[in-house]
Amino acid sequence: MPITRRILLAAPFAGAASTALAAATATAPAQPEPLTFGALFPLSGSLALLGDESFRGLDLAADAVNAAGGLLGHPVALARGDASDAAPAAAEAKRLIEQAKAAMLFGSFSSAVSLSASAVAEVAAVPFVELDALADSITERGFKLLFRTGLTASACGAAAVEVVPDLLAKLWQTDPGTLKIALLFEDGPDGSGLAAAMEARLKQFGLPLNERISYSAAAPDLAPIALRLRGAAVDVLLHAGLPNDVVALHRALQQVAWKPRMVVGTGGGYALADTAQALGAALDGAISVGGAPYRISDIAAPGAAEVAAAYQRKYGAPPRSGHSLASYAGAAAVFGAIQRTGSLDRDKLRAALLATLLPAGSTPGGSGVQFDEHGQNTLATPYVAQWQGGALLTVAPRPAAVAAGGG
Repeated sequence: MPITRRILLAAPFAGAASTALAAATATAPAQPEPLTFGALFPLSGSLALLGDESFRGLDLAADAVNAAGGLLGHPVALARGDASDAAPAAAEAKRLIEQAKAAMLFGSFSSAVSLSASAVAEVAAVPFVELDALADSITERGFKLLFRTGLTASACGAAAVEVVPDLLAKLWQTDPGTLKIALLFEDGPDGSGLAAAMEARLKQFGLPLNERISYSAAAPDLAPIALRLRGAAVDVLLHAGLPNDVVALHRALQQVAWKPRMVVGTGGGYALADTAQALGAALDGAISVGGAPYRISDIAAPGAAEVAAAYQRKYGAPPRSGHSLASYAGAAAVFGAIQRTGSLDRDKLRAALLATLLPAGSTPGGSGVQFDEHGQNTLATPYVAQWQGGALLTVAPRPAAVAAGGG
């Protein structure tokens, strides 16, 4: 190309700009590298909705940390991993540790995912924080770098059974021992753990168990079960189910033109707005027992409304369940411990987490935080909520309630 006068005139200015840019680059302070944390959840498959909802709570907690200036002087970055079962969970945990260089792993809603991934993390000497999976066995293996901020199956199962004498029998003005109670659960680790806890609590209370029914989580056929429950004239159905199972059960109950006097649900599916959208009025009146829903009093969960507002701003829709709230509160507590420690050293971090004490009524998730030597948060609190007019409202315990329970 011929050299024109325009190019000759432009060349000195281009050189000056390059020199100025180089000088500015040399004198500008380097931006700190982000601290990378692994986020391992079932983001595809049958648990995708609740897995993604749990991830969103962690994501919002990371946003809050970054808005406040970061963690230990660094922005927080999340490296996502997707696993719907044990085998992919192990592979994804290894990838996040070795390739993404995650300083810590968070997860995971699914107990199968948590059990597998946390074992990989423990071997690699990387802390693993479980935010929302229920199986008691997660924190019963003697791991030193495993902490769970959320509930156990035994706590949820016990609370579900307590609904019968503490709420329903009083509403119905009847002896709880005269009620016909059925236990229905999917046979995965979460459903089985919840069922075991509910059965043990029924025995402790001397309450009858008239029907005990399990079904395959892989391919539930609940129509025959609905007929069996109707034939047994069940008053209270305790159901530990996944989202698809809950929808299938209530549709089966509609087909047989019958339903028990009350359904008390655990396991996540009963807390999901998508379940209510799928079932409409058929879900109204059902009780959900688990972590705090967003519709809860400020006395029990200060800041829950602010988390909901941040969720709306970021995702353009209201929260789908309280699982994001539990994840947010749990992750915020862990980020706070890291900041207080001033280090990601695993021994210092373990000591800081074991020293953490956030009393009940001080977190947006409705639970306090205090870990035992096994890494379990002993102040994680189950709440009782009920679907009323298409909204999931906290009805117990009384200080947390925003509505009265109906039967």
